Amino acid sequence: MSRPIQNRYEFLLFFDVQDGNPNGDPDSGNAPRVDPEDGHGLVSDVALKRRVRNYVQVARQGVPGFAIFVQHGTNLNRFIFEAHEKTPGGYTGTKTKDKVEAARRWMCENFFDVRTFGAVMSTGPNAGQVRGPVQITFARSLHPIFPAEVSVTRGAVAEDVKNAKTLEDYLRWEREQPEDELRTMGRKSLVPYGLYVARGFVSAHLAQGTGFSQEDLKLLVEALLNMFEHDRSASKGHMATRRFYLFQHVGTNPNNPENQRQAMLGCAPAHRLLDLGQVVFARLLDETRPPRRFADYAVKADPDRLPRGVRMLELDQWDEERFDAWMGGVHA
Repeated sequence: MSRPIQNRYEFLLFFDVQDGNPNGDPDSGNAPRVDPEDGHGLVSDVALKRRVRNYVQVARQGVPGFAIFVQHGTNLNRFIFEAHEKTPGGYTGTKTKDKVEAARRWMCENFFDVRTFGAVMSTGPNAGQVRGPVQITFARSLHPIFPAEVSVTRGAVAEDVKNAKTLEDYLRWEREQPEDELRTMGRKSLVPYGLYVARGFVSAHLAQGTGFSQEDLKLLVEALLNMFEHDRSASKGHMATRRFYLFQHVGTNPNNPENQRQAMLGCAPAHRLLDLGQVVFARLLDETRPPRRFADYAVKADPDRLPRGVRMLELDQWDEERFDAWMGGVHA
């Protein structure tokens, strides 16, 4: 694997939804998540990480080192067992410190989401626990949202016909039903429009323990910018990443031997970069009308407000050449 990253990073992610449900709350009938005190919309960190995982599966399918540990409909202990089986000595049934550590390293080397987000793998054969260098907050809408619930008609039913044993039994049952009984009503929850912002943190120190590399960082940024393009569904409406700001701590004095240590620890507190109104500004252009599209907002950054020792990359779509050129610039 490549060398772990040597710089601390933070990022701001702006994305929006139009006429869709960005993240249903199972405790509220799958209605869009809302802060009950102020009405702002929420999207969980788990939902965002799931979309990153899904994109990596599509973009790096079959590429060694980029498998996904947390997958739908799988037993996680199967992968942990494989880690024991593929490390020296094979699966022994014991959970010695050395064997668990070897399995933990194998999981980090082979699974992108383990070395990125971390994982609890102390179940089953036991591969320990990993603190991931990348953490993402809940996303919150810039303004309150007003979830709408609409009724829909389904022109068919899914009835469990008792004692039906043949196709003719189902056909006979359909012929016997009144026409109105072969339709059913349903409901859909949606957000007319919401612009959300999530914050992310990338620890260089934790990356040393998982092997999270510059290649992994590049894939993470690619996934965050493209993840909604491969997550379409009728319930999600139209979702898109609108702006992405990546902050890299590079140190204040490249000629100082302590500069690399400073770049790993950071040159400014995260809130100086991630709080709106510090470096990045977002405002609604017309406060008298509810927002209904991204063009209703002005989102921009002022590089002159960056703290010393920090540099910034702004993207509104994935641009590999621009990212590579930026990463090839000043480093610790």
